[in-house]
Amino acid sequence: MRAAAAALTGFLLSAAPAIAADPVEGEWLSEGGRARIRLAPCPAAADRLCGTILSLKDPNDPATGRPRLDIHNPDAKLRARPVVGLPFLRDFKRADPGRWTGGKIYDPESGKTYDSKLRLNPDRTLKLEGCVLMICRAQTWRRAG
Repeated sequence: MRAAAAALTGFLLSAAPAIAADPVEGEWLSEGGRARIRLAPCPAAADRLCGTILSLKDPNDPATGRPRLDIHNPDAKLRARPVVGLPFLRDFKRADPGRWTGGKIYDPESGKTYDSKLRLNPDRTLKLEGCVLMICRAQTWRRAG
């Protein structure tokens, strides 16, 4: 009896439909191709979207020739971490397929964090918007090839 129940459970689990990825998930190039970013479910919360810097057009600091570091971070303990690999988009909540709100974006060039939202445009580009108080700035990213 237990074997039959285990077999039935295994069959039902294997027949369950896979959860489709959101259309914004994947790799993107920031404006001007300065960075390659991966958007994916957050490691600690699969229902949230996060972004990680995979590579930079100019990965090394011109003054030192070494990899760029997060030197502007307000937390002094984090200033030695490399920008490549940096988790800089976090906690976006899905509003609709291709539209996420309530997230935060960290700018390693200034060390500031902004409220943010993103959406997939009809032309398959990605609009990312960051705001402080009522002042917002938008960027359009394109899919990495």
